Amino acid sequence: MTELKNELIRHSAADLAAKLAAREVTAVEVTQAHLDRIADVDGQVNAFLHVNSEEALAVAAEVDAARAAGGAAAEELHALAGVPIAVKDLIVTIGQPTTAGSKILEGWHSPYDATVVKKLRAAKMPILGKTNLDEFAMGSSTEHSAYGPTRNPWDLDRIPGGSGGGSAAAVAAFEAPLALGTDTGGSIRQPGAVTGTVGVKPTYGAVSRYGAIAMASSLDQIGPVSRTVLDSALLQEVIGGHDPFDSTSLTDPFNDLVAAARVGNVAGMKIGIVKELHGEGYQAGVENRFNESLQLLKDAGAEIVEVSCPNLKYALGAYYLIMPSEVSSNLAKFDGVRFGMRVLPKDGPMTIERVMGATRAAGFGDEVKRRIILGTYALSAGYYDAYYGSAQKVRTLIQRDFDAAFAKADVLISPTAPTTAFKLGEKLDDPLAMYLNDVATIPANLAGIPGLSLPGGLADEDGLPVGIQLLAPARQDARLYRVGAVLETMLEEKWGGPMLAQAPELSSASTTAGGSN
Repeated sequence: MTELKNELIRHSAADLAAKLAAREVTAVEVTQAHLDRIADVDGQVNAFLHVNSEEALAVAAEVDAARAAGGAAAEELHALAGVPIAVKDLIVTIGQPTTAGSKILEGWHSPYDATVVKKLRAAKMPILGKTNLDEFAMGSSTEHSAYGPTRNPWDLDRIPGGSGGGSAAAVAAFEAPLALGTDTGGSIRQPGAVTGTVGVKPTYGAVSRYGAIAMASSLDQIGPVSRTVLDSALLQEVIGGHDPFDSTSLTDPFNDLVAAARVGNVAGMKIGIVKELHGEGYQAGVENRFNESLQLLKDAGAEIVEVSCPNLKYALGAYYLIMPSEVSSNLAKFDGVRFGMRVLPKDGPMTIERVMGATRAAGFGDEVKRRIILGTYALSAGYYDAYYGSAQKVRTLIQRDFDAAFAKADVLISPTAPTTAFKLGEKLDDPLAMYLNDVATIPANLAGIPGLSLPGGLADEDGLPVGIQLLAPARQDARLYRVGAVLETMLEEKWGGPMLAQAPELSSASTTAGGSN
């Protein structure tokens, strides 16, 4: 039985779906195998803040009963029915706490499900639990969680990326075959790069944000975390589509993403190297793997062209004005009055202002406070046009740069992150150095275009994963899956199998799962 469980947790979601459909294994067995893995290793990784064992097993049992009944009940099951999934704890769920990684929401239960969660339930995908994150998704390392840092399964002394390090680490540690993340400036793709997983930021509006606690509404996007490009395509088709509850949700249908991931051909496609997104400042091992990926695509028949997006040099500065400005607005609702933590002042008059001040002082961490202060300043009278207004103008210039680049190339390519995973604590005292980790991922959020990160190999210096990022025009997510699947296959041939097969094995621990909410 132990061998079966060990085998089940290492299958891709697509393979698990096929085995479930053929009734070679039951959904309860698959779900229990992943719950057992969480119990074994999450005490070391701290990927989960809450484990949803009872409900997950109940959903799995429903799937098994439907398949056993046969007929219409079995035929109506979604292809991913019975395949378990983890959900970033920024996405609200009925029946489980949603903390956003913050003390201010400790123990809070949402009265409704996010649209993406409703879609997971409709597909009967057992939800294993909620994953750790930087508080309110503010960070690049998952060290800013109020519930302790998540650790990278490749090296437990290193960061798993952020803010969605919990989702990426859960998938990399074989605690879940799939996970949901949110990406505001790279928080799905950058963790994917440093953990050897696949992370996708869909086109802005392709997946409903309804029920994702907003950090920066014009930048946030929910997307899939997986171990293969095909698995991400399968999951995006589950969660995507128009949602009347989200005013920014796109109404037009997308091309078949799963079919695109199965094309297996990039001959004749033009792949654009973004001049400003590699070279100086990038780790040598990252550059080496990036150049090898270019050669593989060239060998597959793609034409490699260089494009320039000159305004990308302003992207980081524009992002760190737009994002905190929207943070300042969105987090104003955490006031100690309507929901969540409430801290009363120890002395003096009991006014709403003083309750709000005491609550926010105790409930928010340093990084959240830093961004609220910066955003409030940028939006203040006399500074709005100079800072926030100017940043929005830069955003328009970046969008125009991408339009010009996509006139020359079908897909753009760059390293996902400039370095491999750094040590825990290494950059906590230097916020600006931490922010630079998102230099290659931020532009896609500013422009609203889709991006995909896949494992590109291991860096020469430290043997840690390197990510390769693909970018496509808005609404052309299918191109990412087509190119990504081909590159993934060629890289696996080069490296002798999936990247995670080369990760060191985590030893079973007597400790239980990291979450206590």
